[in-house]
Amino acid sequence: MTKNDFKKNIIWISFCLGLLFIFGFAKFAMAESASLYLSPSSGTFFIGSTFDISIFVNTGDNNINALKVDLKFDPKKLQISTPTAGRSFITVWISQPVFSNIEGTATFQGGVPSPGINTSSGLVSTITFRAIAPGEAVVSILDSSKVLLDNGKGTNILSSVGKGIYKITIPPPEGPKVFSSTHPDQNKWYSNNSPAISWEKEEMVTDFSYIIDNNPFGVPDNISEGDQTSVSYTNLEDGIWYFHIKAKKGEVWGGISHYILLIDTTPPAGFTLSFEPVVREGNFTSREPMVSFITTDAISGIAYYQIKTIDLEKTEKKSGVEFFVEVSSPYQLPSLEPGEYQVVIRAFDLAGNWRDASEKIEVIPIEKLFYLSKKGIYVLTIFLPWPITILILFLIIFFILLSIFLRWREYNKLRRKKKDLTKLKAKLKKNGEEIRIKLFRIPK
Repeated sequence: MTKNDFKKNIIWISFCLGLLFIFGFAKFAMAESASLYLSPSSGTFFIGSTFDISIFVNTGDNNINALKVDLKFDPKKLQISTPTAGRSFITVWISQPVFSNIEGTATFQGGVPSPGINTSSGLVSTITFRAIAPGEAVVSILDSSKVLLDNGKGTNILSSVGKGIYKITIPPPEGPKVFSSTHPDQNKWYSNNSPAISWEKEEMVTDFSYIIDNNPFGVPDNISEGDQTSVSYTNLEDGIWYFHIKAKKGEVWGGISHYILLIDTTPPAGFTLSFEPVVREGNFTSREPMVSFITTDAISGIAYYQIKTIDLEKTEKKSGVEFFVEVSSPYQLPSLEPGEYQVVIRAFDLAGNWRDASEKIEVIPIEKLFYLSKKGIYVLTIFLPWPITILILFLIIFFILLSIFLRWREYNKLRRKKKDLTKLKAKLKKNGEEIRIKLFRIPK
């Protein structure tokens, strides 16, 4: 075998091993994956109608013996009328299906005896939903769901979950054509709680009967309200209202028309703002702070947020107009000059109601070692309010003066001692000369 043949063989063997590894890994990956999905995953349904959504499992060519399915749906648009239609490959329900039309959740948990089931479209359950409000309704399988392998360990092999998107529309009228000058769009929320409603009158119609309530399936009685073609209501409570009307022609009451009124007069819930980074307590932050915010709206839901930043120091000098701009949380403010600012976040709901939350912040240049502000002094990001700063300066000056005074007094003491010592030396010298003269009579 030549050297070139040997190299070719090595390359061929490496190629084959690579293919075996790739296909083996792919098979292993496929063998350890399962999925949950909904059928149908889309559709269009009228308000008041019911429709079924089935939950299926694809075990990925594995044997499974248990699963848990957590569902989430919009309770403002859908309601569960029947949590399970009875058909399912599940033979043992660990717990009965649980659902909440308030929270918009449903949970199914069950299994089958060993050796389990291997399927690409195993029916877990079928749920019957009722459409109650117009718009797009999403039904999602949550990531908290599980598909457990029949391996004695209960290994969760769920790798993907599906969702369904369904369009809920208003059914065509069966009775008089209804319209509203105050609430013209039945898919839109309004903050006006005093709607005016009108309808068309066909030939030979003698009477109308109508009611307004919160029941999408309401039926007006057979007592005439007259032959007028409009009516107004005042101070209706927040929520979804349904106007139902039918016409009488030739002593026979006709079909019923329904008109939806979406009313929300309540602003979003109160909320607070938080800033990052915070140099110190009290919303002292850097030049480009990040502001975070979130709130909720119980009726129509949050539509969007706006922000306005007011330069308080500039406002004191010259009045100006700051504008709101639309943002989402979290939002990084543009680079701000050092100083005080008022940050205002305005939350709007789908009916146009709004609520403000505002906080004062002081921007400090953290890149500087020393910085003066209206409230105090910053030294290495340590803040000293002016009262404390003045007190510290006073104490420093006091101790400096005290030190000077003590040194001056010590100096005077030393000078006096030196002077006294000089006098004492002179006196001793003089006395010594006098003693010498007297004792020895030695002339000078």
